[in-house]
Amino acid sequence: MRVRKISNYVSYVGVNDRSTEKFESLWPIPNGVSYNSYLVCGSEKTALIDTVELGHSRNFLQTLREEAGVEKIDYLVINHMEPDHSGGISAVIAAFPEIKIIGNRTTLQMIRGFYHIDDEDRFIVIKDGEEVSLGDRTLRFYLTPMVHWPETMMTYCQEERMVFSGDAFGTFGALNGGLVDDDMECGPYIEEMYRYYSNIVGKYGRSVENALKKLSGIEFDYICSTHGPVWHAMKEKVIDITSRLARYESEKGVTIIYGSMYGNTADMAEFIASELNRHGVKNIHVHNAANASMSQMISDAFRYEGLIVGSPTYSNDVFPPVAEFMRAMELREMKNKVVACFGNNAWAPAAAKKLEEAMNTMPVQDLGCVKMQYSLNSQNEDEAAELIKTFVSHLKQ
Repeated sequence: MRVRKISNYVSYVGVNDRSTEKFESLWPIPNGVSYNSYLVCGSEKTALIDTVELGHSRNFLQTLREEAGVEKIDYLVINHMEPDHSGGISAVIAAFPEIKIIGNRTTLQMIRGFYHIDDEDRFIVIKDGEEVSLGDRTLRFYLTPMVHWPETMMTYCQEERMVFSGDAFGTFGALNGGLVDDDMECGPYIEEMYRYYSNIVGKYGRSVENALKKLSGIEFDYICSTHGPVWHAMKEKVIDITSRLARYESEKGVTIIYGSMYGNTADMAEFIASELNRHGVKNIHVHNAANASMSQMISDAFRYEGLIVGSPTYSNDVFPPVAEFMRAMELREMKNKVVACFGNNAWAPAAAKKLEEAMNTMPVQDLGCVKMQYSLNSQNEDEAAELIKTFVSHLKQ
């Protein structure tokens, strides 16, 4: 993207990535992703807030020099050390040799480890709540550890009423010409915010809640994240979404995840979906784990209040793609859900047993498991119908 002014003192100097297929080599990004960086120009000093991924450093520096017309940058503020944001540090230092790096103690330790930069005179180590003056503009720093790395922090410019939030409030999707939410259609970015949070940050809900408490004590009009739009008109909405996700507070709806080798377990999944709908559930998301996106399955499981998981027995265990999904739920410490499961087998009912065991380890409302053998029949249909009746009654509670 070209340089975009957010205000007379703050400019966007980030880049779009439309080439990378998987973020963190895991999560599909068919619509790309943006790496956002910001330039804050005070009357005496200039600060660059975050850089970009290494492969985009050339375009990034070209933007700074040729489009922004920057000849000197006094400070480089590092809110987050993940390489999609810190990858340009060495290039920035080479282009602006006198620049000082601002970060907390953990940030600077990571800079030494990742980029072998060990010049003590270059570092300015800040603590929570400390400030750096740019003249008529001031930057204040808030430590927000484990959102979602231990060094993460946010930078606040009171005069501009802007929070530079690092990965918090981020979303997948490259920017398509617009920057601030007022000037663009944000529906796709809001949808991708759920997937981004659940895939990347999901495990760290308590840390996100702590960060939100810090933000509640300051006044701001803009959230300048490192991925996605600058939030202004929709600021309250994205804070609300993030707050609910951090508390594992779900929306109305049910996610069904299943695996099936020859279609019999799939038949039960379809029967269960029909029963949910018959009892008034309208928002139902069914995923065949064998070919569905793990990223989207995790997102839907996080987002909606009900989760039902089914699997055939495979080598005396859970069907591998379903087992991988369950591991993802365990890793993200899933809680506050109404859950149930169903298992199918020919001779060894291991899948049902192990799904039940996995559910029992989580702080969720587990309503039990339907066990089917061979194929769908009137008996296991009746058992599933009774379970779903109970399931829906708990959703309504």
